[in-house]
Amino acid sequence: MHKVIFDTDPGVDDAMALLFLHHHPEIDLIGITSVFGNATIETTTRNALFLKREWQIDAPVARGAGETFIPHRVTHAPPTFIHGDDGLGNIGVPEVTDIQPDPRPAHRFIVDMVRAHPGEVTLVAVGRMTNLANALKEDPEIVSLVKEVVIMGGAFDTNGNVTPAAEANIHGDPEAADIVMTATWPVVVVGLDVTLKTVMTRQALADIRDAAGKRAQLLFDLSQFYIKFYEGRVQDGMVVHDSCACVYVVAPELFTTRSGPIRVVCGGIADGQTIQKPDGKGFGPSDWDGDLPSQKVCVDVDADAVLKLIHDTIVAIKED
Repeated sequence: MHKVIFDTDPGVDDAMALLFLHHHPEIDLIGITSVFGNATIETTTRNALFLKREWQIDAPVARGAGETFIPHRVTHAPPTFIHGDDGLGNIGVPEVTDIQPDPRPAHRFIVDMVRAHPGEVTLVAVGRMTNLANALKEDPEIVSLVKEVVIMGGAFDTNGNVTPAAEANIHGDPEAADIVMTATWPVVVVGLDVTLKTVMTRQALADIRDAAGKRAQLLFDLSQFYIKFYEGRVQDGMVVHDSCACVYVVAPELFTTRSGPIRVVCGGIADGQTIQKPDGKGFGPSDWDGDLPSQKVCVDVDADAVLKLIHDTIVAIKED
């Protein structure tokens, strides 16, 4: 079993990833931490609590960061044109739920859970890296206690999706991402190089809905706004960015990786760009020399197998 804390900014593709984690037989979901990004922190926390209630998820939800690691850094407004005004496809999420979040802030929740389960916890981060950077700031020693950090973010051998250089999650808090990438815990980055190849068609989503009952009906409903955004961008359907990172946890063999140190550009026209120096490739003396840890970047994927695993995992939860 993989003990997972899901650090998320729900978000339509976050919702599919959460349902996958909740029901995969090899995942023990021990916590959900919210962060700002696809919507404000108030909205993403509300959405996490809403999905916890609707899908009967036992894991606690801890509210996380509502601004960047460096306070008051200029950021963009939430992408309501992608995820809707409510962050979940404008399905009419209630303003409040009858479930309360964990009293701890997300970064402290992460520290506490990692220390309670040394060497066992995988952090799956599919939004800004702010909560993870805050956890490292509070307790730097957790780098030796975390099993793995799996990140959905970045773009290495392809363009970004918010600027030519940068992917949205990294662009939203570059300083936090650089801290996380250069820490000495094991990191795997599942970025646009592979997620853009992983497109769930309308028919495939409808098949999940028809086979998996009311929980999949909610997933189908909240995905329609997101699919509309992707019209003209992909042939038919939607990119399942965040689910790719979750699939990596249980099926890393479906991904091709490249190892080497990673840095994030902080400032200028390439703000948020992710750069890797591949292991074994030499350059002249530079800031890349020294003790930067070697991390993994996903550079290719068996997209059909990933989509099948998502389908099979969610369909297996059929209920009346």
